Amino acid sequence: GIGQDITGRIAQEREYSKLIDTANAPIFGVDTQGKVNVWNQCAMRLVGYSTEEVMGHSLVQEFITPNHRSRVQGVLDQALSGDETANFEFPLMTKAGVRLEVLLNATTRRDEQGNVIGVVGIGQDITGRIAQEREYSKLIDTANAPIFGVDTHGKVNVWNQCAMKLVGYSPEEVMGHSLVEEFITEDYQASVQA
Repeated sequence: GIGQDITGRIAQEREYSKLIDTANAPIFGVDTQGKVNVWNQCAMRLVGYSTEEVMGHSLVQEFITPNHRSRVQGVLDQALSGDETANFEFPLMTKAGVRLEVLLNATTRRDEQGNVIGVVGIGQDITGRIAQEREYSKLIDTANAPIFGVDTHGKVNVWNQCAMKLVGYSPEEVMGHSLVEEFITEDYQASVQA
């Protein structure tokens, strides 16, 4: 028989596993059936389930809230077909019943021959950021001064209650419309546009 020394590859795989397990981002993996086969320490701390509690279990059916299962399954199915997804947001319930908002990148996993063997997901807990954004939006909306904003194309994307009271247009009437072309009088359009 012919033998091949795979000592280096085994050492590399162990290093890779150690890197994943100790990363400061939640990392999980599923096989082609959607069963968990990678669950790092950060995922364990964040969600509260131990490796033993999740390994071999269906990620989508057992750990994703029912109303988001089809979206998460769709992302996994895409990755299993080679179409990877970046910055996918979804809620995840912890073992203690706390809802977390997670930003996920899903990447196809392949074996040495290039065959798809599963998906690896790298997540980020964005619960705090989303709470801050909601608080920020609430502060803007209830400010006692008119506040409006426009995107890079000059379309209105912020319109608070005070702006509505002062000008008379509701947010629904102005959002996505050109501030300068539709709401600034012609004699001021050039100076506001500049």
